[in-house]
Amino acid sequence: MFKGHAEKPKFKSRKCCKPAFYQDTEKLKEKDGQALLEKIGWVATSEPLPVGVKYSNPRVSFDGKYWYISVGIEQEQEALLLTGEIIGIDVGVKELAVCSNGSVFKNINKSAAVKKTEKRLRRLQRKASRKYEMNKEGSRFVKTRNLVKVEKSIRLLHRRLTNIRTNHIHQATSVIAKTKPSAVVMEDLNVSGMMKNRHLSKAIAGQKLYEFVRQMKYKCEKIGANFLQADKWFPSSKLCSCCGQVKTNRHRRYVGFVASEFTPVEC
Repeated sequence: MFKGHAEKPKFKSRKCCKPAFYQDTEKLKEKDGQALLEKIGWVATSEPLPVGVKYSNPRVSFDGKYWYISVGIEQEQEALLLTGEIIGIDVGVKELAVCSNGSVFKNINKSAAVKKTEKRLRRLQRKASRKYEMNKEGSRFVKTRNLVKVEKSIRLLHRRLTNIRTNHIHQATSVIAKTKPSAVVMEDLNVSGMMKNRHLSKAIAGQKLYEFVRQMKYKCEKIGANFLQADKWFPSSKLCSCCGQVKTNRHRRYVGFVASEFTPVEC
């Protein structure tokens, strides 16, 4: 930082941060369904940790309701026989993902479970706002026990929404990975730039596009498939599939292709 090679460090804040900490690998032990954590002691776990393996990067985190411990272990991966198929994936707001093999994965934010949870979340947020105004004393707010209960309910609803969306992405990426393609191609989207659109920022954030790419990337690596991200400026819609010529004029003509067979008629 002092040499000008990096920016100033950002320290963890107590107000806005994920409750998580690192656990030393040398002091992490497992016995009779319990884990020995540093400065905490023996803690009961719902599932026993693997025994007789070397742990790497153990982390303890809190999701708003439960505490979790995650560890990395070395494991041999069986080589799978791939089909040789190349799948192109187009992600968006209307649908989560549309694949070139015909698979379409819906937008989970349009489901009844998410809409009902969001409706209850808005109601509780208004309730918390009214309680803050009622308990205002000068320039500060007094946090009562009822307000703490409402904020806990809000935190659990945020946790439920996150779990619903993450589970839907896991199911979608697993279905694609189980087809055993040789390569998966996706567009390298500028998600941070798309979030600047105030009309679509909420819908884009609810789709969790970065999480979709992250899961698809590690699941392709797990089965031995290649994961490619096409540049966002690649002229895919202006490129002829027959001769490779790029149409440079602004007005495009979508003629010369038979949609049912995808065979070029004229270039």
